[in-house]
Amino acid sequence: MKTKIFILCLVAMLIPSLSEAQCAMCRAVLESEEGSQTAKGINDGIVYLMAIPYVLVGVLFYFVYKKMKSGKI
Repeated sequence: MKTKIFILCLVAMLIPSLSEAQCAMCRAVLESEEGSQTAKGINDGIVYLMAIPYVLVGVLFYFVYKKMKSGKI
C-alpha cells in the first residue's frame, strides 16, 4: 500500500515538469517571430479564457441575489 502511494505521489510531482515543455516551446515560437500578431492573438486568447469563468460566476450571483431580494427562496 505504501508503495502505491509513493508511486502516485511521484507521478503527481512529475506531471507539472512534463507540461512545462509546452510553455517553453510556445514562448520560443512567439519570441522568434518578427511580427507580434501571433503574440497578440495568444494574449487575447488567454484573456478570453480567463474572463469566461468570472462572467459565469457573476451571472450566477446576480440571479441568486435577485431571487433572494424577491423573497422567493
